[in-house]
Amino acid sequence: MSVVTPRPTALVTGASAGIGRELARLLAIDHNLIVVARRRDQLQALADEVKPHGAQCWVFVCDLAEPGAARTLFEQVQHAGLTVDVLVNNAGFGHLGPFAEADLAKSLRMIQLNVAALTELTGLFLPGMLARRRGQILNVGSIAGFQPGPLMAVYYATKAFVNSFSEALHSELQGTGVSVTVLCPGPVATEFAQVAGMQATRVFTAGQVMEARTVAEAGLRALRAGRRLVVPGWRNRVLLFLERFAPRGVIIHAVKQMMQQRTGANDA
Repeated sequence: MSVVTPRPTALVTGASAGIGRELARLLAIDHNLIVVARRRDQLQALADEVKPHGAQCWVFVCDLAEPGAARTLFEQVQHAGLTVDVLVNNAGFGHLGPFAEADLAKSLRMIQLNVAALTELTGLFLPGMLARRRGQILNVGSIAGFQPGPLMAVYYATKAFVNSFSEALHSELQGTGVSVTVLCPGPVATEFAQVAGMQATRVFTAGQVMEARTVAEAGLRALRAGRRLVVPGWRNRVLLFLERFAPRGVIIHAVKQMMQQRTGANDA
């Protein structure tokens, strides 16, 4: 007589598009899903799409850029009687332009979403994982987090936090049955570039742009293997390796050049 093992449940933030949606699609093959984003219609379409895989899917509409939203989400999940076995902190956004000219409120929302909400959700769901001695956390960082980013100063800084925080937690949690992996992609073909106003920058017009599905697959392979960090794409890995040997000022200047428009402004 065969024993049917209940599906584990994965919570994915920013699941309505891009890397988050692809991660949810892949996880739905053998997980139930809790999908979180601001846009109900995209989340409901995703929920309908994954039903043939046998996945149950709960939709939570939530703007994690709002203070208090992460705790509200956690309480809603608890009230629904759901146990989160896999937490995917994917939600985030960026903005292109000089910091002095940026909307300060928008920059603070970016920090709230990219840093504070990710940290809070990790802190809220982690104790339960530790008590059960099993669980996996995938944080979506970026290769942007490995150096400063002129013209995207706040975004690069938020990803530096995500990368560092995730790697530190990976070490802290060794031997607990819980693992943390940070996924650090380079440019990806998602709506991120449009939202950030980056479509015409050299990052997206001169470099290699990966598909969201490929990045998601790399992230889940690393998560399942319990790896600390994964950088999808051999060009991205080579770039990070070469950065070790370049002076810091040269790297910062190169990033600034890549952030400018292809037709772009001259260096100040």
